[in-house]
Amino acid sequence: MTTVPALVPYLGGALAVGGLAVAATRRRELMMRWCVWALGVPVVTGAFWLGPPGIAVLAAVVGVVAVLEFGGLLRLGPADRAVLGAAVVGLVLTAWLAPGEVLRVAAAGALAIAGVPLLSGDAEHGLRRLGAGLLGLVWLGVLAGLVPSGALGLVLFVAVSIADIVAYAAGRRLGGPRLSPLSPAKRWSGTLAGAAAGLLTLAVLSSLTWQTAVAVAVGGPLGDLLESMVKRGARAKDAGRWLAGSGGLLDRVDSLLVALAVLLVLG
Repeated sequence: MTTVPALVPYLGGALAVGGLAVAATRRRELMMRWCVWALGVPVVTGAFWLGPPGIAVLAAVVGVVAVLEFGGLLRLGPADRAVLGAAVVGLVLTAWLAPGEVLRVAAAGALAIAGVPLLSGDAEHGLRRLGAGLLGLVWLGVLAGLVPSGALGLVLFVAVSIADIVAYAAGRRLGGPRLSPLSPAKRWSGTLAGAAAGLLTLAVLSSLTWQTAVAVAVGGPLGDLLESMVKRGARAKDAGRWLAGSGGLLDRVDSLLVALAVLLVLG
């Protein structure tokens, strides 16, 4: 298993090679995306370098932003978003400070989320609010799993990100059958090429096991489709518009969340 310091040269090299490739295309959208990566990768790497405290702070911040974007897509009100955000942050902090109490805190969060529409007496939209809140807790609460993951969490993030990029590029070039009606632009050819790239990344970083392989090859694409389903239901193209060329933060971590969930179930 690799360590966070050992990952730094690989990450720096990948950014440099990616920057050269993007510059060669002269596509403004890709250049903006690379700039976001160039700013984000050092921040994420630094958080993982600090260990559980740094990862917990990073996961909590990501969780709050993701809840705001998720709440916007599902049209949740301020009270629903506040309780969901508190539940996700509570799970992250519990995973850091009291790991043995994670299930108890998750149950308390679910009850709190259910209580908001119940106490407001919302007969018209209560069921939708409850379902959306519980989905958000299960989906975004997985961020708590990053806290004890150490370097493996960063490796998973890198492998899933590379798999996404390769899947996008290969699918556009190779074409073929669609992966799912939920995302007509995604092709089986791209998904398989992305999985191969993700597994190669795991192998290079000395982290290839059958659990991590399933997480990247299966969990990553499923995460992408899950967000596509949510966005289609909300009739939205992106979860947000504040990341240049990248939509929202949820658009960047959707694959990681389900890949991490798969890894937690298997490992």
